[in-house]
Amino acid sequence: MPSRPSAAVWPAVHNERQTLIRELESLTPEQWAQPSLCPGWDIHDVVAHLVDSAKTTRLSFLRRLIAAKFDFDKDNANGITRERAATPEVTLTEFRRIREATKTPPAALATRLVEVIVHGEDIRRPLGLLRSCPSESIDAALRYQLKTGISMGGGKERAAGLRLQASDSRFEHGSGSEVKGTSLALLMAISGRPVDKEDFSGEGAATFARKLEQASQ
Repeated sequence: MPSRPSAAVWPAVHNERQTLIRELESLTPEQWAQPSLCPGWDIHDVVAHLVDSAKTTRLSFLRRLIAAKFDFDKDNANGITRERAATPEVTLTEFRRIREATKTPPAALATRLVEVIVHGEDIRRPLGLLRSCPSESIDAALRYQLKTGISMGGGKERAAGLRLQASDSRFEHGSGSEVKGTSLALLMAISGRPVDKEDFSGEGAATFARKLEQASQ
């Protein structure tokens, strides 16, 4: 299946940002301070990261990475420090302001979908929030993650030797024992997020669970 046309990516990203903003508007201070699925980051941190990412250009990314001595984790931490305001309300106001930005670091445009969908779930899942994202957006993000190695933020090694089949779309990938789950569950698993083994079925589900566990160690 071909990659999603570039012209369709930004509207999808903007829609996901706006949906997340509406959900964030109803959070309590306690919820903003709750841990996200990103180790060491609370909900406020993730939103600050999304703001920082939306402002990042190819040139600024290179300058920042040099300043961080090519330490991606340090650069992310610096970005959160820069964009995390004194209160969640102020950070959210800035997120609203840049929600339709089309800036991107030097990476495939599909990473913008990965960013907003996966980090959106990093926020929603600990809070018990459910989001029904258009399957074509999830499939495009999943397709990219399956082409990208773990060292670069993807997860193709996690799917090696297996055939992934989405239960809610026409997405399929690879060959071998079948692993079936929703496209969002597959995306989160391939992206290295904690998953529920019950989300997957098929003769390859147990192998998939083992590979996910090994990759996280």
